[in-house]
Amino acid sequence: MGVACQPLISGVNKLVGASDQVREYGADLIPKRSRRGWAPHGVRLAYLRLASGIGLAPLRIPVSLFVLTGAAWALMLHHAITMSASMDSAGRGAMGVDLIGAGFTLGGLGVFLAVWTVMMGGMMLPSAAPMILTFAAAQARRGRNVAGPTWIFIAAYILVWSYSGLVVYVHLHAGKDLVYHFGWFQNGAWARLALGVTLTLAGLYQFTPLKRLCLHRCRSPLAFLKEHWRDGSADAAEMGLWHGLYCLGCCWALMGVMLAAAGTMSIAWMLAMTLVVFAEKALPHGTHISAAVALGLIALGLLVGIGAVQLVG
Repeated sequence: MGVACQPLISGVNKLVGASDQVREYGADLIPKRSRRGWAPHGVRLAYLRLASGIGLAPLRIPVSLFVLTGAAWALMLHHAITMSASMDSAGRGAMGVDLIGAGFTLGGLGVFLAVWTVMMGGMMLPSAAPMILTFAAAQARRGRNVAGPTWIFIAAYILVWSYSGLVVYVHLHAGKDLVYHFGWFQNGAWARLALGVTLTLAGLYQFTPLKRLCLHRCRSPLAFLKEHWRDGSADAAEMGLWHGLYCLGCCWALMGVMLAAAGTMSIAWMLAMTLVVFAEKALPHGTHISAAVALGLIALGLLVGIGAVQLVG
């Protein structure tokens, strides 16, 4: 497996300069001589990490990813504007009701999963791009068909997030029923406390071994390919599923923050979470960024819990 990926590793090392500068594409490694004043060097290396994958992969792959991500964001923006108009006409809370429906139905589930899948595609594909492009580059350097296995990899990756939408839909309905049953909807203090606890728990999750493991796997495309590489379309799907699971383990708490703070169709919160996830996975010092995000979430959770800060979706 390592021998199969060796040409790809060599190609990446040549693009970034030399093998002593980059020991593993996507890993959390910065040259020692750039530790001081790492900001400009960090930005340059972040660019090289992505550019190396783009340079080795056929141009149609990054272009297709860009178009797909842009289309997903356009659809989300259109949907958010439509739902915002519905909320203005029907009163506050209409957005949540329109999105998950008044009752649990298969039709409502289908609509929700469609919206959820588009949203996850728009939010997660930018941070998954280094892994996808590295996978495509590995296919290209082995002289194999690139488009087929790469899109199978992407589809399997998105499928993991689609299935997570089923869990979200069930929990949203259960939570809505619980809130209305006990009359917590009218209790602003309870809602504030619940949001504060959610933010705090999401921050604490950032320090867990599972988060660190999943983040490391997401930040290390070559290490992932060395471990999971197999030939064939079915194996591309399996690798996409594995990467999706690592990504889900890395980011589910941040998605929970977005849901709790503003609902699923807040463009501002979606953009914020997209930037946070991208920074953790693709920028240098991702573990430090993750820790900073954790401390910020914990502090914000405490402030929201005591009523010092009010978040508006």
